[in-house]
Amino acid sequence: MDPLDPAGVVNARETLFELLGRAGVFRDEAETLISLVEAGAIADAHSEVAKSGDFPEEEEPYALGRHDGARAVGDELARIAGRALERAIGPTASGSAGDAARDRHPVGRVDVERAKVAVTPLSLAFADASDLDPEVSDEVLAAVLGTMSVVGRVGYAGRLERFTESHRERLDRLYARYGPRSRIAVHGRYSLLHSPTSIAVLERLTAAPSALRTEWEHAELPPAWLDGLATAWGASESPPPE
Repeated sequence: MDPLDPAGVVNARETLFELLGRAGVFRDEAETLISLVEAGAIADAHSEVAKSGDFPEEEEPYALGRHDGARAVGDELARIAGRALERAIGPTASGSAGDAARDRHPVGRVDVERAKVAVTPLSLAFADASDLDPEVSDEVLAAVLGTMSVVGRVGYAGRLERFTESHRERLDRLYARYGPRSRIAVHGRYSLLHSPTSIAVLERLTAAPSALRTEWEHAELPPAWLDGLATAWGASESPPPE
C-alpha cells in the first residue's frame, strides 16, 4: 500500500472539518478533536515500537544496534505525541483542581461532550436512560470537569472506566436502592441517580470531594443533589444485613 502523502493528509483533515462543520461543530472544536485523535494515534505507534524493541536474545553483531534504534524511535514518537497533545489542549500547567484549573482552561463544549460519550454507556449498566434535563446534565458535567486540569479531562474516560470496574458491586447496590428502578421518586435529593452524570459525580466525590463542592457552589447547582448522592454512596458501602 502506498503511504499517504502530505496532500492526502491535508485533504483528509479538511474533509473532516467540512463534515463536522455541517454537523454544527465549530472549527476550533473540530481542531481539538482531530488533534486529540492524532496524539492518540502517535501514542499507539509509540506503544507498538516499544513492543518491537523486545527482541529475542541473539548472538549476532547487530542486536545491540537494533535495540538502540527502536529505543530512539520510541523516544522521538513520545516527544511527537506530547507536541500533538499540546496542540490539542494548549500548554499544560501544574495543579489539577478548583478555581486555578478552571481559570487556566475553562470547561468547553467539547469537554462536556467527551464526558457525555464516556459516561453514558457506563451508566446504562446500572440504570435506565436519563430523566434529568439535558441542560442541567451539561451544567453538572461542567462542574465535575472544573475540578480537573485539562490533561485530566483528556484522560477522564479511562478514569471513569477504572472507577466503575473497581466499584461495580457497590454501584449495583446504590442504583438498586436509590436509582430509577427503586421506589425513590425522580424528584428530590436523589435526582442525580436518574442521570448518567451520577457516575461522573460519584467518581469526583471519591477522588476530589472538596474541589467538587467548590465547583458545585460556583455553578449554583442544588446542594441537596450532591448531599443526597454522598449520603446514598456512603450507605451503599456495605451490603445490607441479612
